[in-house]
Amino acid sequence: MVKLTIYSKKDCHLCDVAKEKLIKLKRELQFSINEVDIEKDSEAFEKYKYLIPVVEMDGKTISTYRINEDELKYLIRQKSRPG
Repeated sequence: MVKLTIYSKKDCHLCDVAKEKLIKLKRELQFSINEVDIEKDSEAFEKYKYLIPVVEMDGKTISTYRINEDELKYLIRQKSRPG
């Protein structure tokens, strides 16, 4: 299964929008979502404080600031293909 991680924080409008998009996409595609609050993870905070929300797929950054739904669907489908 494809694993996505979203780095975000409280009171972040772009983060809320990104999470809503991920939840919507999850109704259509199979993937897991792990959310990391950068305010509780100092390493993530230093790395992403000016980029959130950041979405990673299997450890690779695929989105910063805003999620392109079509691109994300494509990437998840590609990663989900057998072989």
